Amino acid sequence: MASGDTDIIQRFLFQDFNVRGELVRLEDAYTGVLEQRPYPPSIAVLLGEVMAATALLSATIKFRGTLTLQVNTAGPLKLLMAECRDQSDLRAIARFDDEIEGPWLGDGKLVITIEPHQGERYQGIVAIGHDNLAHAIENYFRQSEQIGTRLWLAADGTRAAGLMIQRLPGTSDRPGLEQSDEDWQRVMMLAGTVSGDELLSLDPKSLLTRLFHEEHVRMFDARALRFHCSCSRERSANAIKFLGYDEAMALVGEQGEVEIDCQFCHARYRFGGEEVRGVFESEAPPAGTTLH
Repeated sequence: MASGDTDIIQRFLFQDFNVRGELVRLEDAYTGVLEQRPYPPSIAVLLGEVMAATALLSATIKFRGTLTLQVNTAGPLKLLMAECRDQSDLRAIARFDDEIEGPWLGDGKLVITIEPHQGERYQGIVAIGHDNLAHAIENYFRQSEQIGTRLWLAADGTRAAGLMIQRLPGTSDRPGLEQSDEDWQRVMMLAGTVSGDELLSLDPKSLLTRLFHEEHVRMFDARALRFHCSCSRERSANAIKFLGYDEAMALVGEQGEVEIDCQFCHARYRFGGEEVRGVFESEAPPAGTTLH
């Protein structure tokens, strides 16, 4: 694997018919998440898969904003969540029972939330009835978006990767191209031969050549991804508002301050009594200490 092929998302297009794809590879961004807290190996794998899936889904939106993929289950894995902001900044977290045993996902729901910087918030929810994250996302596209979509995800605790292929409608921005079930089925058959090891070890060009060497595939410029937490003092001030004035001031009375701890990166934001009052007066909180 070439050194420039880590932490990227690679778009590609089949030039003879309306099918597009995305490839994502994560190393530093993935290990950046795993370094925030200890995770059992199986949970670490799921975190890699959900990060790869979130990056792939974020590549399908055409505006700046945040896409969040969240899994809640009735099983031992209580929460699996990843977020991609502006198609580049990734963060993720998992919550689970101390005595976790498989199956990891179990019955639950998959929630995909899109929050553009400008415009209305969108949320889609589908049920999860199995322990395969890729299948759950495919089911979301089938039910909510009605777009033919297939995903392959892999992670090993050090690297994470994913492949997504979508069948575009015939009325796309590429009119006149053939759009047959035979083409789609052939691409699905070829893509279905990919292994987890190949996703994790082959660079995008080598992988696409191996899978689709008889097809005309156009590769676009890859985009960089990184682990970056979007927490801030301003967001922490907003969190204090949810506590309510009485509860927030009670904490100040007990502890001398209100401290907000980011669950993703462990940054801590401290607010004294006057700062807390300023929050409820809709004033910007004064500059304070951010501890990591």
